[in-house]
This record gives sequence, C-alpha cells and structure tokens, in this order.
Amino acid sequence: MDHVKSDALVFLGATGDLAYKKIFPALQSMVKHGTLNIPVIGVAKAGWNLEQFRQRAQDSLEKHGGLDPAAFAKLCTLLNYIDGDYADPATFQQLRAVLGESQHPVHYLAIPPQLFGLVVRQLQDSGCARGARVIIEKPFGRNQATAQELNGILRAAFAEQDIFRIDHYLGKLAVQNLLVFRFSNLVLEPVWNRNFIDCVQITMAENFGVAGRGGFYEQAGALRDVLQNHLLQVLANVAMEPPPGTTDLESVRDEKVKVLKAVRPLEESDVIRGQFRGYRDEKGVAPDSQVETFAACRLFINSWRWQGVPFYLRTGKNLPVTSTEVFVKFRQAPAIYEFKAPPPNYFRFRLNPDVTIAMGAMVRSSERVLSVEPVELLVSHEPTAEDLEPYELLLSDAMNGDAFRFARADYVNEAWRIVDPVLGDGGPVHEYEPGTWGPAAADPLVDGHGWHNPGDGMPSPAFLQPK
Repeated sequence: MDHVKSDALVFLGATGDLAYKKIFPALQSMVKHGTLNIPVIGVAKAGWNLEQFRQRAQDSLEKHGGLDPAAFAKLCTLLNYIDGDYADPATFQQLRAVLGESQHPVHYLAIPPQLFGLVVRQLQDSGCARGARVIIEKPFGRNQATAQELNGILRAAFAEQDIFRIDHYLGKLAVQNLLVFRFSNLVLEPVWNRNFIDCVQITMAENFGVAGRGGFYEQAGALRDVLQNHLLQVLANVAMEPPPGTTDLESVRDEKVKVLKAVRPLEESDVIRGQFRGYRDEKGVAPDSQVETFAACRLFINSWRWQGVPFYLRTGKNLPVTSTEVFVKFRQAPAIYEFKAPPPNYFRFRLNPDVTIAMGAMVRSSERVLSVEPVELLVSHEPTAEDLEPYELLLSDAMNGDAFRFARADYVNEAWRIVDPVLGDGGPVHEYEPGTWGPAAADPLVDGHGWHNPGDGMPSPAFLQPK
C-alpha cells in the first residue's frame, strides 16, 4: 500500500464547517495543479442532493480562496454525494456501491471526534476499509487513554502505514523550514545545545476569541487544542537530533518521537492557565466555566543536548496579534576590556503570518566612545499564491501514501503522556483582558527571562540582559 495511489477520495462531514472553509478550496487547488483526477465522494446527513452539494462547494470557494471557473467545472465532474446517517449501515453499503471498482480509497473523517469510532467500524463492516487509507482530524483522543483506545479501533480496520493523523501545522511550509534551516546550515550545529543556548520560547498567539465555537472549546481548551499538538510539533522540530543520512523520511519521525520521550510529564507547577474576560458570555459556554483559553508551560528535555535548558510554550485566544514565533536565546558573552558584557545573541523564527528568520547580533555603536549596540539580521518571506496551503499538501500526501507530514501513533501517545497530568481540574484559571498578553501570573513562569512577544520585532537590550 505504501506506493499505491488512492483511486477515490471520500470525505465524511462533507457539509460541515471544515469542508466549507478548508477542504473545498484545497480540492480546487489540487485540480488546478493537476494532482486530483479521481472521484470525490462527500458523505453527510443534510437532506441534500448532488446539485445542492455542488452549490455548497461553489459558495465555499467564493468566500474562501476564490472561484476558478475552469478548475471548479472540472471539480464538479468529480463530485458525488451520499446523504445518510453514520449510524445506519445502509449509508456505508451505498458508499461501497458508489465506490464501484475503486479498490484503494482514502477516507477523510472531517467529523466530530466522538464519531470516529462509529464511522471506522462502519467502514470496516461494509468492506470500505479493505485496501483503503484513513485520515483522522485532530484531536486524536482527549487524553492518553482515549487516544490509545481510538488507536486500537483504527488498527483493527487499517494498518499503521494507512492511518494518517492530520495536524495542519505539519503541512505548513514554514514549520518544515525549521528543519531545513537547522540541518542545512552547518554553522548552527556547534551552538545548538545546552552549552550555548539559555532558553527557548515558542508562542502561538491569536487575536480573536472562540469565533462562535464555544461548545467545542468547552470540550477542548488551550492545552488540548493547541499545546498538546501544534506547539509540541514545533518543539520537536527545534529540538530533534539530525536524522541518519538516508532517504527514508521515517527516520525524521523517529527523531521527533525521541524528543518527546525525553520530556518529563508536566506538573501543576509547570503550567499557568488563563481565560479571557467575556469567554463565559459566549454561546455554548458554561457561566462558571473553568476552561482555559490561555496556557503557558515550562518543560525540560532530558537529553545530552538539552539537559537544563528550559523550553517555554505559550498559546492564547484574544491576544494582541495572530502570530507564531520561536525565540532561541543564547547565553551571554563575557565582558572584554572595560566594557560590560553585551546582550546575548538570539535567533527568531516567525512561522506566520509571514515567514521570518532573524538573528540578533552586536555591532559597534555610533557613539564616540567605543561601545556596542544590538542589530537584527533579518530575512522575511511573504506567502504567495504559489505556496501550497497545508490542506492541499496533506491531502495530496495521504492520497500518495506519504505519511511524513502526519503524526505517528507512538508520537501521539508520547504527546498525551506529557500533558495528561495537567488535563484535569488543576490549578486556578486566571482572568485576563482581551488584547493583552494573558494573565500576569504567567510572567514568573519564565524564571526571570521575560516573555518575547511575537510582533514586537527585535527585543530591547533590557529584555535580553540576564535578570
């Protein structure tokens, strides 16, 4: 199955929000780029017919990404639609009939997580899982135990190499650029360790709230929705060892798993939770909700390279900007002659909305007295129309059996192991004002380093000086 191209794409939840905002635009782009020429079968329970389904696709494209008349016309010839209940075996018997001679379909489960088990069993019982692949949207379980249970259900119907656990962050080219930058620039390797690096900060900020998804967020929270998956993925890219010199990309996933295996489970003293003022007024949110919309944590990687280096992870809703940034702060250089020690160097990687790689360095200042001042050496790339969107890239990979950009079972298990101890009713949830950088209670977590906020650009010398 590894090199067999899928001969049909089935996506369940075809009338849902994810399909409307992400999947239809990705399908049209795939048609434009010549990577989609197989039947596309939508399955949902909406009381629709095929023409209504096509109209939904058109509405989606007009609002998200733009309608390309030629590509959309081709996409319409590929579309089919089944209206049925996921609990009804007849729905999946009809699906098997519509698949016809297709022997290697890929099933994309763009459905609520509580339906994963039911749908996988229905695919298996109807024969639709035979020779097939399956794509599972996050969250993959709610904790380590439920993730292991779900994995057992999947493995009863599909082989591990045919299971694609999607995290759209792995499809972002900027996240992949972290690996390229690290391992393609020899100058980094000698200093990328505990001897030279003081701390690492990873922040994913969003300047909006829950966007009408209060009911979903009540079941997730920032720890499950972002930290357990997106931020740990970025951390693994920053901290992993170089993979062996081989063309086998599975070795890259091996190294990422090793990073997580070296992280001790979080404790309450490692975590600060926050909730923006007004969250409890959102539709679907309990009036006394203790669900966090902000989370910050401190963790350590027990390895030769990273022993003793703190990694600070932070995410939140209703923060000042929407941006994801990695900030690597180096140790301070010693003082020379009569000068005081200069501020430390740093690397700054912005992953969105633009892609920025910046290095903090010291140069002679313009003053008459011999002294230094900080400058930032910066390279920036604005996304273009030619850049593949994550969902287009990930769908194409899954159809081709390429699992490199997907999470493996052992990786997911280790990620849940790390966050499991702090998922229950833990410490206090601190209120913070929308438009701020979260609760002040998160400041002491960084042990005097201070948080670097995405969007601030070059940090001030005062920020960089040891506290």
